[in-house]
Amino acid sequence: MRKYEFRWALLGDVDEGRPHLGSEVDVAIYRLMQFTLRDVLEGKYGAEETDIVFFDAGKTAGIHFYHHFIEPVGTLDEFVRKTQHILKDKKIGIFRVENLREDETLVLTVDEDLDCSGLPELDTEICVYDEGFLAGLLEGFTGVPWTVKEVDCWCAGARTCRFEASAIEQRI
Repeated sequence: MRKYEFRWALLGDVDEGRPHLGSEVDVAIYRLMQFTLRDVLEGKYGAEETDIVFFDAGKTAGIHFYHHFIEPVGTLDEFVRKTQHILKDKKIGIFRVENLREDETLVLTVDEDLDCSGLPELDTEICVYDEGFLAGLLEGFTGVPWTVKEVDCWCAGARTCRFEASAIEQRI
């Protein structure tokens, strides 16, 4: 039996539970939780397995986020507009579709990314959770799984996070 299988109700009633502090928290505190969790997981399971966990968690979050905040939408343009608005409003990042290639690969960017913008350069892309989150958003919209790979990252010297996304089964 699973103890914490995700469902939206696990997020609780923030207004009731935090009447004086509200729903916002400092980005550094969010990152403290994320990177200490990542550190412990890497120490126990290795970086590769930890990346899988972070991707899967991001994907689960993206699917639920889509169903809670974005749907219903009928077109890619409507999906992009609504996603841009909500991600900016929730202070997650500034989302854009940079390109839709002939092979139907989407090139997505997230500026001021919650996970990494402002971090020191590490010579590697670190936004594995974001890869999963974007894959989950796209799966929620299209109903098919997506692969998403970060190709530029703040931590690798870019000043935006850029991702390439492709549907696994059928195209948009």
